Amino acid sequence: MMQKIQRFGGAMFTPVLLFAFAGIVIGIGTLFTTEAIMGSLASPDGLWYQCWNVVLQGGWTVFNQLPLIFVVGLPIGLAKKQQARCCMEALVLYLTFQYFLSTILSQWGSTFGVDFAAEAGGTSGLTMVASIKTLDMGMIGALIISGIVIFLHNRYFDTELPEWMGTFSGSSFVVIVGFFVLLPVAFLSASFWPMVQAGMRSFQGFISGAGAVGVWIFIFMERILIPFGLHHLLYFPFFYDSAVINGGVYSAWANALPQLAASSQSLKTLAPYAWPTLTGLSKIFGCTGISLAFYFTAKDTKKKQIAGLLIPITLTAIFCGVTEPIEFTFLFIAPALFVVHAILAATLATVAYLFGVVGVLSGGLIEMSALNFIPLMASHWPTYLTLLFIGLVFTGIYFVVFRFLILKFDFKTPGREDDEEITFHSKADFKEKQAGAAQGSLATMILEALGGKDNIVDVTNCATRLRVNVKDENLVQSDSYFKTIGTHGIKATKTNIQVIVGLKVPTVREEFEGLL
Repeated sequence: MMQKIQRFGGAMFTPVLLFAFAGIVIGIGTLFTTEAIMGSLASPDGLWYQCWNVVLQGGWTVFNQLPLIFVVGLPIGLAKKQQARCCMEALVLYLTFQYFLSTILSQWGSTFGVDFAAEAGGTSGLTMVASIKTLDMGMIGALIISGIVIFLHNRYFDTELPEWMGTFSGSSFVVIVGFFVLLPVAFLSASFWPMVQAGMRSFQGFISGAGAVGVWIFIFMERILIPFGLHHLLYFPFFYDSAVINGGVYSAWANALPQLAASSQSLKTLAPYAWPTLTGLSKIFGCTGISLAFYFTAKDTKKKQIAGLLIPITLTAIFCGVTEPIEFTFLFIAPALFVVHAILAATLATVAYLFGVVGVLSGGLIEMSALNFIPLMASHWPTYLTLLFIGLVFTGIYFVVFRFLILKFDFKTPGREDDEEITFHSKADFKEKQAGAAQGSLATMILEALGGKDNIVDVTNCATRLRVNVKDENLVQSDSYFKTIGTHGIKATKTNIQVIVGLKVPTVREEFEGLL
């Protein structure tokens, strides 16, 4: 079971590698298109804004299409053979599922309690996937469908059909089987998912009037639902609809800015409805503490490398409010840490609320500055000074708690993986390695060191490791031997062997499978 969890975590990390660059582009684009910061230069009617808006919208691609990207990305790590074909099958069958679901709801939506005539988005429970109007199942729907397709691919891709039916073999056969499997799945989704959405709406009604307790529960749930892609179903009615105030917090706050700026009364007194957007506090102060904990618990030989990863994704969280890049680096490696993150985020927001901090504080520092600090600092600087103090205290709490848990339970957070022990070698070592490489490629030498192709059961990979199940672990060479052929060693758990290759592992895996 642990091997399967590790494989799933590695597979989920593949799309995450795209997040850092996307976050940087969003941060730069948002900065240069925010009129409160750039002044008249960022007027929507100007060429400056329009050009940067093109860049900004391109930057949102990864985050706007997360379910689709994970549908295609999951097979890269979990399909046991022909990963590229499995990616195609997953995409085709995911879209097929959405067409099934869309047609079912367009014909019998009222039977399932869905108003399919409503506009997609908002509180309708509907969304658009590749121009298909369908039920909003978020990330969890994408992972379920992709998981089903991967299972079918691993089981049926090599099915031998009569020669006269050869055109239906391979990927075609997987899609055919998947077509009929996903039909009842679509009906089940139409039956049960609206109940999930209805439960979410009831929950929203409960926490709206629960005071500080409601703040804690709301922020905790908003964070904890991120892995399932359901957090937007929770916060949308508060931010943009009328769950706590007519028109939503964003609209009410923006319209009230002149009155807020003209008064020195407590913001909590002037705008008591503006507590749901405290979700952004953990993005600035919490993610900073998490990154510091990752850096100071990383191996000394990896600190420089890990800093190169942490700096851009932390700045993305701080300035843009996009936390997926940093949260996904540990979400599937150490899910317990994510639960702790949700608890601390909720506690931070609740403490700030109790000390009178409210406002539109759900995004990053750029959005917060535009809607809070710049227009209201003159009148409400004591509130923002209080916020800074509380936030920095919680940065320290995050750091201490995460550092303790990482070391206590030896979580393999970034920089602590059992791989790539960096050592310095002599020229003789280099020449010896070169001589070994001349005898064959790295993939060939790895295969031989694993006992040959007859000893291989299956092979997958994560971000840095070739993960192989073998028949007889006694035929596998030692860790030191693997280091002599150009890898960073192995981690062996009986017949499960992880060969630590580095970021070039996809190329090595492709050649390795060719040899098989």
